[in-house]
Amino acid sequence: MGLLKKFTNHLTAPDANVQLMLNNYSVAAGDNLQGALNINSKEDFDSTGVRCELSCVEQAKVIKEIYDPGLKRSIPQIVDQTVVIFDAKPTLLGISHFTNGENRNIPVNINIPAGAKPTYVGLDHRITWTIKGVVTVDGRPDRTTQVYEIQVVAPTVQTQAIPVQREVIRTVVMIPCKYCQGLMDQTLTVCPNCGAKRTI
Repeated sequence: MGLLKKFTNHLTAPDANVQLMLNNYSVAAGDNLQGALNINSKEDFDSTGVRCELSCVEQAKVIKEIYDPGLKRSIPQIVDQTVVIFDAKPTLLGISHFTNGENRNIPVNINIPAGAKPTYVGLDHRITWTIKGVVTVDGRPDRTTQVYEIQVVAPTVQTQAIPVQREVIRTVVMIPCKYCQGLMDQTLTVCPNCGAKRTI
């Protein structure tokens, strides 16, 4: 019976409930995605590591020249093109042992790059961010969480306070020049109109 169980173990993932619980499913580029990975073990097993798998996939409809054997020439066709533009597998926990009945919460704190493309859904273009938790076991399939879709938004722009310039208003008293009778600032010593030296 022990040999049968050992053989079965090679085909099945460890008996454990694994859930990824995020504080928020929307995060700005440059900020951290935070939460916890909860592992509720229902058997004793050794794990080689616990990690998250974060990825960003861009899907777009593009026009490509595709050879048509019937026409014996290439014709333009609209096809779906998928590109992985970001892929990360940050480690949450190294080698560890889980016991039957153990309930462990592992903190999640993953940075979303500042230059990351925001989530986008359009008619012919889509950018999707997904994350899942993974418990790896040597010689057995990994135990994983479901795949969660998160929304990455553009970083908020910090607005700097614009310094306020105060306008200073001063009263200028004008007096007549003794020689040309033109008005001049009382603080002047020479008339700007005729050049005569102020005598008052």
